[in-house]
Amino acid sequence: MQNLPETRMPGEEPADSAPAPAARPAPAKRESTIASIFWAVALAMLIRVFLFEPFNIPSTSMVPNLLIGDFLFVSKFSYGYSAKSIGYGLFDFPGRVMAQHMPQRGDVAVFKLPTDPSIDYIKRVIGLPGDHIQVINGILNINGTPIKREPLGVMHYKDENRAIDFQRYEEILPNGVKHEIVQESDDGPLDNTPEYVVPPGHYFMMGDNRDNSQDSRVVRPDGSMPVGFVPYENLVGRAEVIFFSLNDDTQAWELWKWPFAIRYGRLLHHIQ
Repeated sequence: MQNLPETRMPGEEPADSAPAPAARPAPAKRESTIASIFWAVALAMLIRVFLFEPFNIPSTSMVPNLLIGDFLFVSKFSYGYSAKSIGYGLFDFPGRVMAQHMPQRGDVAVFKLPTDPSIDYIKRVIGLPGDHIQVINGILNINGTPIKREPLGVMHYKDENRAIDFQRYEEILPNGVKHEIVQESDDGPLDNTPEYVVPPGHYFMMGDNRDNSQDSRVVRPDGSMPVGFVPYENLVGRAEVIFFSLNDDTQAWELWKWPFAIRYGRLLHHIQ
């Protein structure tokens, strides 16, 4: 039997009237929030992959210009894009595309280690394709010409394990780029090298801490070179600016130390 609808007089409420159910959150609002988070993450990834990628400095090889605890941005577009520079296995293609300009002597660049592309290194571009590079008694020679350096005094620096007195110099490269280097002496293992001829499509990289840098000068006893000549496609990008810096005895997650550990004078410092 079909139930008939309840009838009542106008204005009369049923005796068992129940309160209206509480309103539920609108699904559209939740979907909007999820979409906003998705697009924010996607935009951050696009910036990281194609524009600017953050790196931090874990060693003293680029002292005095980069210190342990420095966080910097590297421009991914400066040398164009290669499969190695984009990373994440997103693309696989030979060479580089969309290069704005070629690497110049004096550029500080991040690159994939040729012997292990899963590792990122940061050094200074010293030798271009075809250059003859040699260090003689601590003096850099490019194409047979000793590079001028001007003494800047002593730099006191505390390494992870010891305190070091470096001699600071201003080095002037053939293209006029000036930058600081440090050396403990002029007779260390890396202060007298054979002559290296940079192959086509490759670059010779050196650290500014000339006596404490694993770079293109280093040759192992078996004759192998852990860095060697760096292929053009291994370059990730050019280091541009230090956006944050902490004392090297402070970890980034130790927020309570930040007020006293931040190197305020290095924030937004342009890398030379």
